[in-house]
Amino acid sequence: MPKLIRLSEGGAELVDDRFTTVADDEDIPAGDIILSLTRYQAEGEALAGSGRDIGVLLAGDEAVEALVYDLPRIPVIALSFVKYRDGRHYSSAQLLRERYGFKGEIRAVGDVVLREQAGFMVRCGIDAFAPADGSTPEQWAAAAARYRHVYQRAADAREPIFAERAEGRAE
Repeated sequence: MPKLIRLSEGGAELVDDRFTTVADDEDIPAGDIILSLTRYQAEGEALAGSGRDIGVLLAGDEAVEALVYDLPRIPVIALSFVKYRDGRHYSSAQLLRERYGFKGEIRAVGDVVLREQAGFMVRCGIDAFAPADGSTPEQWAAAAARYRHVYQRAADAREPIFAERAEGRAE
């Protein structure tokens, strides 16, 4: 079974991925699945009645707004990072968490899911990772917590340094 790194308040852990990502031209296997947005829109309603969890894989050019009405029944949204310079999914994660109140798992997948971006991904609301660089949960936890202070509010709800200074708590 494939593994994921999942971050939480207590750090990071390596967990089994109970979802199978299904390509558009593949048959639907048994169990919980992740479908492309196109396939989810075409077959998701019929599959939802089968008693399984169905997640959605979003490409960089696909808008999260296409899922707004379905978000309460989607347990996981996988954001496909395929280009290092493409930051659209950071915005997607932020929108899912803050504007649409998505409480499920937001997962970073793809060839450029690298721990150098862990802190930024976590700040935007991403909480699970399929790392492309073979890094460990401990390395991801350290990368996500690398900087003690942040300068603005974000989806991770960390308090910015200006608020800490105003209260006299900054170190």
